[in-house]
Amino acid sequence: THATPLRNPKGEVTAMLGVTRDVTEKKHASELIWRQANFDLLTELPNRNMFYDLLHHEIRRAEREETLVSILFIDLDRFKEVNDTLGHQMGDMLLMEAARRIVSCVRKSDTVARLGGDEFTVLLPQLRSTGHVEKVAQVIIDRLSEPFQFSQNSGPVHVSASIGITLYPNDATDVEVLLSNADQAMYAAKAAGRNCYSFFTRSLQEKAQSKLKLMNDLRTALRKNQLMLHFQPVVDLATGRIQKAESLLRWEHPERGPVHPGEFIPIAEETGLIVELGDWAFREASRWASRWAQRRPGFQVSVNMSPVQFRHQGSALGSWLDHLRGLGITGRNIVVEITESLLLDADHAVNVQLGGFRDADIEVAIDDFGTGYSSLSYINRFPIDYLKIDQSFVHDLTPGSQHHALSKAIIVMGHELGLKVIAEGVESESQRDILRHAGCDYGQGYLFSRPLDPQFFETRVFG
Repeated sequence: THATPLRNPKGEVTAMLGVTRDVTEKKHASELIWRQANFDLLTELPNRNMFYDLLHHEIRRAEREETLVSILFIDLDRFKEVNDTLGHQMGDMLLMEAARRIVSCVRKSDTVARLGGDEFTVLLPQLRSTGHVEKVAQVIIDRLSEPFQFSQNSGPVHVSASIGITLYPNDATDVEVLLSNADQAMYAAKAAGRNCYSFFTRSLQEKAQSKLKLMNDLRTALRKNQLMLHFQPVVDLATGRIQKAESLLRWEHPERGPVHPGEFIPIAEETGLIVELGDWAFREASRWASRWAQRRPGFQVSVNMSPVQFRHQGSALGSWLDHLRGLGITGRNIVVEITESLLLDADHAVNVQLGGFRDADIEVAIDDFGTGYSSLSYINRFPIDYLKIDQSFVHDLTPGSQHHALSKAIIVMGHELGLKVIAEGVESESQRDILRHAGCDYGQGYLFSRPLDPQFFETRVFG
């Protein structure tokens, strides 16, 4: 408001002339912008920005009062499955209800925030001990494990929560480090079986640092050609002749020596390196396949594809086929090995890619069959060519045993569906003979050969 005095001829103020502006709309817009910048629109909880500000504030107060501050990092287990299966609208409803449940578990002086996706944080200030933290974490886990019911027409939805916990100043004094600690602890809770909580420890930090170094070293290994393939023979059990080979990725670390694939493949999947890694493995395996196809035209080399790589492969099949043509071979010389889990979660994109392999004459094998939940009738819906019986069935294979009956059933039913069967982990002549008498087509394992480097494999197989 701006006012100007009005005076009479004597100079006396007789009135005031003013202009008033209504700033209600401007103020409302300003408040809306502030709210959007600091609160999550879906759950109406503080967002990451607000949480950081509140955490800074509570840390300063804890420093003055010599108290503890705890951060709980909450991740909803298998939320993506709910989203993918029931749709994003149902997923949003679940997030809103989860937010309400978490808020109901804490004090008014505590803060619940949504960092994004299915990740929530809880800020517990002014603590004297960790006892209260554990109680809150367990109450949250119990509340979130209760079924979510959104309508009478739909069944209950079940999720659980994994919670990572860190403490100021015990674990760190820096905000970013504290959140990283809580995140690491949350993944430790997931690794422990989910639906539980885990406190941050120094060993977690050491593991995280080791993992980060291994990730960087893997990038270097790809760039400097430190990776190689070994090949394990696959034998025709009827003739005893080596007809195929499985290519297996190997990494000889310059400092650590051999690194097991079980250690670096999950890291490659987490970081997205698996696509580049898988592409390299395919091209390298194809190079050797073309060389050996000249010696034995029908010889096949198989390449493993993880579910993560398979789903992110996109349009790579076209470039792969160009690569094969450039080498003078066709898809008939290549087998792609995938896992049962990929078929359990199969969507249209998976079917399209499997169909693409079939059109390109690239055969597909289900690796480690029998360890998942697939049925043979279910597999019949997909263009599959081979089943590989998991080595856990073969290891205890004796006449009349349960594993004998299961293996025989897989072989018989596989053949009825037009599939060839390969047994993995064959280590004894007795196992080989049982499998051969049961009609198993191929065997693979230490009885025949360990995985060999390509030059030694070539000498062994082709002379």
